[in-house]
Amino acid sequence: MASETIRPSFRRDCVATLFDVTKFRRPARATFGGIPLPKAEARLCAIATAVPEHIATQTEIAERTRRVFGLRMPEFERIAPVFENAGIAQRHAVRPGDWYEQEQSWSERTQVYLTEGTRLFVSAARDALKRAGLSGADVDCVVTVSSTGIATPSLECRAAAELNFRADVLRVPVFGLGCAGGVTGLSIAARLAEARPGSTVLLVAVELCSLAIRLDKLTKANIVALALFGDGAAAAVIRTNAHGHARIATADEHTWPDTLDIMGWDIDQQGFGVIFDRSIPEFALEHLRPAVDGILQRQGLSRSSVDRFVCHPGGAKIVEAIETGLSLKVGGLDHERAVLARYGNMSAPTALFVLERAIAEGLPQQSLLMAFGPGFTLSTVTLTRAAA
Repeated sequence: MASETIRPSFRRDCVATLFDVTKFRRPARATFGGIPLPKAEARLCAIATAVPEHIATQTEIAERTRRVFGLRMPEFERIAPVFENAGIAQRHAVRPGDWYEQEQSWSERTQVYLTEGTRLFVSAARDALKRAGLSGADVDCVVTVSSTGIATPSLECRAAAELNFRADVLRVPVFGLGCAGGVTGLSIAARLAEARPGSTVLLVAVELCSLAIRLDKLTKANIVALALFGDGAAAAVIRTNAHGHARIATADEHTWPDTLDIMGWDIDQQGFGVIFDRSIPEFALEHLRPAVDGILQRQGLSRSSVDRFVCHPGGAKIVEAIETGLSLKVGGLDHERAVLARYGNMSAPTALFVLERAIAEGLPQQSLLMAFGPGFTLSTVTLTRAAA
């Protein structure tokens, strides 16, 4: 369908979808004269990832962290084993290591976020569009997910000229989802695509976690963040009734009450400071299974009908907790461990990095993409393998 034929009501339909109280669950099937019309099924047509050029090994980062914090934190050596136990070999960052050892104002870090975030946005988006056989001019809607910086105008607008987006492209920037952003972003993109069959929706998740390094925060949470997080971006192209890797069947979430303190940002005059006030692996071990069972039950599924859980690898202990909590084969989350080892936890894009690997290997019939995020929330998307 030519893009100009879908534009008049595209924005209205997309806005209606965003504010639909059904929380992105699939609406009732449309009819014409009482006859059901073919369903608009969102398909994941392409996915691509991007990372900045600077690479540091986990050993190098641990040494830098000890140099900066060791003498100022009496408890540092007690916390330091987190670097060895994180399951990470190396990470990418938007600046060389020495830059992070110097005090940088929030304004200075924001300028880096705008420049490098836009650069990564363009790189991931361009590759995803190329893999889908499309260009920026074919995009009707852009969903941008990012929680590690503030950009107004947002990143997709800053990348618009380089990617040749049309002047009438719908922009949907999303902030605050944290590590769940890639999964929830895919859900939002799919519902927007289904709201107007024939449209092309581009999802881009960009996180520059390294810019949240705080030299003034002498806290365990800050050291744990230094041991885990890296920078990266991922992009996906979603279309309806098109060829693709998988059908985005259903999206669902579970938010636990009284859990605001588990994960998030503490924002002060110096910028973002990470919050980790409870043990996420222990929480996952205790609460994940009933949440997943409830989500699948609402879809008429069970854990036994899921062929592959595709998970955000927040850290080695979280991956272990997911395997134990869901009674998965020990070591079965191999793509998750591989992404964590090579890139660290990049927040929102990380689950899409894992999904890219799972697609390359060959998706099974039914997969559940999932990630934890601030709230404290479990976000999921059910993927069904597309017919050959």
